[in-house]
Amino acid sequence: MHPTRSARSKRYALTVLAGSLWAGLVLAGAAHAEASDQLAGAATVRRFDATAFSQPSANMAFERQLDFKVGDGIFRKLWVPSPSSTKSSDGLGPLLNARGCQSCHLRDGRGRPPAANEAATSMVLRLSIPPQTEADRLALATYMRAATPEPTYGGQLQNFSVNGLLAEGRMTIAYTEHPVTLADGEVVRLRKPRYGATELNYGPMHRQTMISPRIAPPMIGLGLLEMIPEEALLKHADPEDANGDGIAGKPNRVRSHAEGRAMIGRFGWKAGMPTVADQVADAFATDLGLSTHLVPASHGDCTPTQKACLSLPTGDDAREKVEVPRKMFDLVVFYARNLGVPAQRNPQGPAVLRGKALFAAVGCSGCHVPSFVTGRDPARPEQSAQRIFPYTDLLLHDMGEGLADERPEGEANGRQWRTSPLWGIGLTRTVSGHDMMLHDGRARGALEAILWHGGEAEAARARVQRMSRAERADLLAFIQSL
Repeated sequence: MHPTRSARSKRYALTVLAGSLWAGLVLAGAAHAEASDQLAGAATVRRFDATAFSQPSANMAFERQLDFKVGDGIFRKLWVPSPSSTKSSDGLGPLLNARGCQSCHLRDGRGRPPAANEAATSMVLRLSIPPQTEADRLALATYMRAATPEPTYGGQLQNFSVNGLLAEGRMTIAYTEHPVTLADGEVVRLRKPRYGATELNYGPMHRQTMISPRIAPPMIGLGLLEMIPEEALLKHADPEDANGDGIAGKPNRVRSHAEGRAMIGRFGWKAGMPTVADQVADAFATDLGLSTHLVPASHGDCTPTQKACLSLPTGDDAREKVEVPRKMFDLVVFYARNLGVPAQRNPQGPAVLRGKALFAAVGCSGCHVPSFVTGRDPARPEQSAQRIFPYTDLLLHDMGEGLADERPEGEANGRQWRTSPLWGIGLTRTVSGHDMMLHDGRARGALEAILWHGGEAEAARARVQRMSRAERADLLAFIQSL
């Protein structure tokens, strides 16, 4: 935790009154460094329009920018089913949620729930069931799986398909609103969603099916989060709440196909993916139905019961026997690792500084840890030895019954979620065209998102509810500046 600006100012005044000019200069220098708007260190970008999340790391050498641009092109392109004359772009599906990465991560930003009568394009339903056999339990215990897939529909409901094949079904969402009255009398209406699946074309789901909605998260800063040393994350873990502060963060542990071992999860709403490469491979497989060297399933998420799906041709490369060859895959990973984080806006504005102090005072920084220093890797100079301000601990926290999906993933239970990074959150509307937040987009803005916090964040949420209107405005000004 960093001292608040007011605390530093008091210390500065005391040192000056004591006649210690040198100490005063040291404090002033520290204050200047902390007030930096470089949320991603030297990788911070200075673009604040609709393309703010699509810029390369600002410290990227010119000779590496071509790889970024080619990776961007692969990320943006639309894939086609097999067989096709476009051999570098075929293999889509047969079942799918999108035709390209940008379909979900429009301008590399945040997804949203579908509107009424709209097909979901940047939100999916994850599916699983409790383990049924000893083999299922062993797969979970040895980290070979993070969840047991639904036997007919697999790990995710695919609402699109290639020609000649029926899609799996359609997501349904119904909202009910309930009011929350703040201390100053303002009423905020929170909307609680209820999810389901309809128009199922392959029969009923297992009676114990667990459903969890997920919007596509922003893509920025992934490489920097990946470079935070494990020991730095574990310093913030306190699974038994030994210090009695009510916060009991713990890491998720999941298998990395890229590293061939169990690792701390960092990506996804429940920290279900440990590396950027694993995240990319999983998205290719489940969202687009494309095979890679890490997940070589050329029929994507088709299950053994979906015979028609498994009978369709694939787009496997003749040499590598996958649909996304290694070179193409590595370029997408390079692109994903190097999407820069925009600078903080107006970091020394009076409202932003007051809001920053309130953010710490109410306890938000207990989970949304302000800063880390990344490790070093000569192969990744853009992310090496950077002081970054992501405002996350990447750990799992019990967020209460209101946000519970009751679906375990790895070592995360049905009430636990990874602390989401806050950098870039103030540009959500600019980049993505909406303000829908949390894992399923139920919150319409930061205040609603805060008011949904429960469990370990219950005390912090209650303090926000008790704030005056002016204090709340300052807190939101700080969050919007990130």
